[in-house]
Amino acid sequence: MSPESEFIIKVQDINDNAPKFPDGPFVTSVPEMSEVGTSVFQVTATDADDPTYGNSARVVYSILHGQPYFSVDPKSGIIRTALADMDREAREHYSVVIQAKDMAGQVGGLSGSTTVNITLTDVNDNPPKFPQKNYQVFVPESAQVGKPVGKMKASDEDIGINAEIKYSILNPEGAGMFSISTDKDTREGVITLRKPLNYEKKKHYSLHIAAENTHLDPHFTYLGSFKDDATLKITVGDVDEPPVFSMDYYIMEVYENTRVGTEVGAVTARDPDSKNSPVRYFIEQREDKAVYFDIESISGVIRTTQLLDREDTPWHNITVMATEEGGYQKACCHVPVTVQVLDVNDNPPMINTEDEIIICESTRVIQTITAVDKDDFANGKGFSFSFPGGIPANPNFTIKDNEDSTASIIARRRRFHRLTQELYELPVVVWDDGEPVLSSTSTLMLRVCSCQRGTRLKICQGEAFLSSAGLSTGALIAILLCVLILLAIVILFITLRRSKKEPLIISEEDIRENVVTYDDEGGGEEDTEAFDIIALRNPAAAEELKFRRDVRPECIRPWSSRRPARGRHSPSSLDIDEEMDIGEFIKQRVAEADQDTSVPPYDSLQTYAYEGQGSPAGSISSLGSAGAHSEVDYNSLDDWDPKFEKIAELYGEEVETASESTEKAESEKQT
Repeated sequence: MSPESEFIIKVQDINDNAPKFPDGPFVTSVPEMSEVGTSVFQVTATDADDPTYGNSARVVYSILHGQPYFSVDPKSGIIRTALADMDREAREHYSVVIQAKDMAGQVGGLSGSTTVNITLTDVNDNPPKFPQKNYQVFVPESAQVGKPVGKMKASDEDIGINAEIKYSILNPEGAGMFSISTDKDTREGVITLRKPLNYEKKKHYSLHIAAENTHLDPHFTYLGSFKDDATLKITVGDVDEPPVFSMDYYIMEVYENTRVGTEVGAVTARDPDSKNSPVRYFIEQREDKAVYFDIESISGVIRTTQLLDREDTPWHNITVMATEEGGYQKACCHVPVTVQVLDVNDNPPMINTEDEIIICESTRVIQTITAVDKDDFANGKGFSFSFPGGIPANPNFTIKDNEDSTASIIARRRRFHRLTQELYELPVVVWDDGEPVLSSTSTLMLRVCSCQRGTRLKICQGEAFLSSAGLSTGALIAILLCVLILLAIVILFITLRRSKKEPLIISEEDIRENVVTYDDEGGGEEDTEAFDIIALRNPAAAEELKFRRDVRPECIRPWSSRRPARGRHSPSSLDIDEEMDIGEFIKQRVAEADQDTSVPPYDSLQTYAYEGQGSPAGSISSLGSAGAHSEVDYNSLDDWDPKFEKIAELYGEEVETASESTEKAESEKQT
């Protein structure tokens, strides 16, 4: 039997864990052409064994793959360059395998490895180079200025900004005619034309072109100049060029009103090509413009084809074309020609007579007049005024020339009165000082008006109205008041008429024997309770019927033998021609009334305020027939239609009675 005891057991470490690279593999870079020993990257391995016991956790680094380009420090794990002048252009990527071994690298130790991918970065260690030293290009002389005519490219093995190239033209002759720039995408040198080419003057150009890097590294200047040059020969091609005018534009002058065919000027052009072909001239025509000029095709002389008027068109702009003679679709050139029409004194001065001149009743100086001239100021800068023949045409007025191209009309009377004479006509002659001197006579209309005192306000329209009516202002006010009073009376009368009489108030409880009460009042003429047949009519149709009563009859029959009817002629009768057949007209209206569906089915009376004319029997009225003997032979009534049989009988008896009365009167007279 013994007490409990405590024992401490210590586990002794053994080398049972290999070194590891927890973050591998690795990627890094180093500039090309670096010196030997340049640090590239550092690797670190970890070991889980006890570092305090023996060498189980003591790690040593070594390089398994990557020699002879790189090396590694056994203790620190720093990778360095081991070979000088490593060129990226020769080899860019390297894969280096690093091993870590514990037990300080002794036999029996455990190991682990990782990979480090190393890339060489570019440096500007290669100058640009042209693939060849001589180039040639063909450029036609018609090439446009500012357009590319050729390209060149220098190669550079570097990349990025180290390969950027700048091109330049070294010789002054080439730099004066051409320019070169760098295309950023393709890194080509683009040659552009700066001035127009002329095959006849120079057929060849030689350009010395240089290419150099824009970003230089001073560490590699020992390698030499980072620049290369080449020669570009440009051959100018001959092109059939259009003619060239001697001037860029022409300005010509010609006087107006010159005869047709007058020479205005001439243009000249030449063929710039070596063969110097003849040139022909034309004027460009436009459909919307009149043709005033023509040009001789050989000489280039421009002449007028119409009379020119400066006041209508002072400037004419035309375009002249020149082309080589012969050939097919020859190129042509254009030049603007401006023709100025010079003025001659062909328009007399005029005085504005459209507006009336107002004369105040108490003024002496009426108005200052001026003249206008369509001619140029050189032919119309000064005007003179006077009366025709120098004698005043009206004794009431005189004219004063102010000698400044104006004149004043002065009254010779102290006062004018519009009731005596309202309008005056005054002829005035105006001259210009052109060559030749021209003049015109204008008639001024002067109207007498009243003017307010102290102001320049001239009143004519209101006064003219009052004077023509013969009424004063007071009379007009009195008439206006009378109209207002009459209007008030009419309104009052209408108001009183519309007011109704109040009915007697009789109590319903008032009971009287044998009394019957009626509380309605008869309307008399205003009673509208009666039946009105017009309510049955269609209002639109009633208006149409009312309008058709005044329509002339459409059917006429010529009665050339009728004479005007005797008796009265109603002033309200229709104005119907003598050739009208009233019977046919009435029949037509009766048929229209029978067939009209807009009226109720009852007979209606159609009234026509018309009395027949031109009957051979004259008037059938008995008025005045007893006291005068009619010369009409009524025997012709027997020849009429049976409708007039009764009328023939009546007038036959009346004729006999009238004859007996006449014979009796004659016998009594003889007695």
